[in-house]
Amino acid sequence: MPVRAGHAKRCGRRGGVGGPCHNGVMEQRFLTLADVMEILNVSSPQAYSLVRSGDLPAIQVGGRSQWRVEASELENYIQRQYDANRRRIAETSTES
Repeated sequence: MPVRAGHAKRCGRRGGVGGPCHNGVMEQRFLTLADVMEILNVSSPQAYSLVRSGDLPAIQVGGRSQWRVEASELENYIQRQYDANRRRIAETSTES
């Protein structure tokens, strides 16, 4: 997942820590819960709930409440939500 607008990091000759370099912009491997909140357009309690429930895998780093979500895990979560919605729609249409 590319770094949010305004947070892009330029890759140098040696690349950079955090992820692959494409078109001179390094991709960010880990996202903060603030990033997750922005991407999913949810509140802070909703983002924490996703992490605490295990629906959105995350790691805790540093001090209290310092959570990081791997960008690929967020993409997996989004895909699971799309899949679940498709199943709900299919079940509803077969019941009619």
